Formats: sequence, structure tokens, C-alpha cells
Amino acid sequence: MFKPLKSKMSLEQSIDLIWLSLGSVALVEFAAHAAPGAIVLDLQHGLWERGTLEAAIAAAGSDVPVIARCAENSPHAIAQPLDAGAASVLVPLVETEADARQAVAAGRYPPLGRRSAGGVRPLLAGVEAMLEADRQVAVGVLIETVRGVENAAAIAAVPGVDYLFVGTGDLALSRGTGDPEVIARDCAHVLRAAREAGLPCGVFTQDAAAARTALANGYRLAVAANDIDVAKQGFLAARRALA
Repeated sequence: MFKPLKSKMSLEQSIDLIWLSLGSVALVEFAAHAAPGAIVLDLQHGLWERGTLEAAIAAAGSDVPVIARCAENSPHAIAQPLDAGAASVLVPLVETEADARQAVAAGRYPPLGRRSAGGVRPLLAGVEAMLEADRQVAVGVLIETVRGVENAAAIAAVPGVDYLFVGTGDLALSRGTGDPEVIARDCAHVLRAAREAGLPCGVFTQDAAAARTALANGYRLAVAANDIDVAKQGFLAARRALA
């Protein structure tokens, strides 16, 4: 049984994230050893394949919940990481209430949704365990476009959505500007919509300092580190120290 994320989610409790894109199972073990609130596996832009996804979730162990950022908002892309044992899916590019309903339906077994029964780990435990796990799965939606920001309240009101998460990089592209004040206003709008619906809201942050600020400002999930920047900055720091 995966480590549940849903039981940790509230408007009061903060969850720090380590975001992994490089497709390395070994890095998942290192990340889990640091005991973050959860690990995110980026299946949309990262280097993860089905076999390494299964191995990565196993490597995270039973103590650290795994969130899978799905490749797309489709039944296959959402069910695959859940079949592998992810505690949560984070569905990208949700812009409307209909998009959110589609994500929820793909992430739940009948009668609440349309997820098909299968996967090596779910089938090991049997139907009753699958239904219990289904109650623990958290479905998050990524708000990362101007249209998504504008529809944030309607998205947050969809039954079965467990949390909102702002993707600041794609949002800046959608806005056509990376102006921090503009993006901060959009983020605040989504945060407000989430809180009014009684949902936690997360935001992508680049480092621990930014994550600390976000959590202090009311976001409940924030990224303390990501593998690309940790590796890049570590190598650069070593080279500078040698020079």
C-alpha cells in the first residue's frame, strides 16, 4: 500500500516537495532519504518510462508519498501512474470545469469514475484493497494558463478535485510575460479560489527559500528542490570552488 497523501492535505498542514525529472531511480532513493512531504515524478516533461516509473515508486518506499505529474489529461495517462502505485496524480493544463471533471473521472474507479481495474500492484492486493486505495488517491489539477486562472473557482468546485496547483512556468508563457507581479496576481487568484472551496493550493517554486515564502503566504504545497537544478548548481559550485 502506498503512503497516502490525502490524509496529509488540509488548509493548515504544509507539504514540501522534491520534484524529479531526470528519470533516475537512484535519485528517488536519495530524495526519499531526505524525508520530504512528498516526491513528484514529472511524467509530462521528464525522462520517466513505464519501467522506471514502477521502480521509482517502489524505491520511494512506504514512507514518502509519490505524486505523478501526468503526461496529459487522458484516462491512460492518469491511470498508468496510479496502477504503478502513485498516491496522487497531478493533471496538467486543466482550464475548465469540464477538464477537471474529466481528470477526476479518469482517476477514480466506478461508480465515482471510469478508471479501469489493472496494474501489477493493485491486482496483488485484490478488489477490496483497490477500492480502499481509491478512497486514498488524491487528484490534483494544474492551473497553468490564463484560461485556467480565469476558471479557477469553477475548477475548484468540481467534486473529487482534492487540490489545485499553479504551474508558474507555463502560466508565464500563457501570459506572454514572466513579470513577477503579474504572475503573483494570477497565483493569488488561484490560491483564493482554492481556499474558498476548502482546498489546499500548491505552487511550483524554484528552491527552498521560495518554497518557504510560498508556504508562509498560504500555499500548502511548494517545491523545495528539483533534480535538474540541484545537479546543475552542484556541478557549477564544484567547478567554481576548483578555479
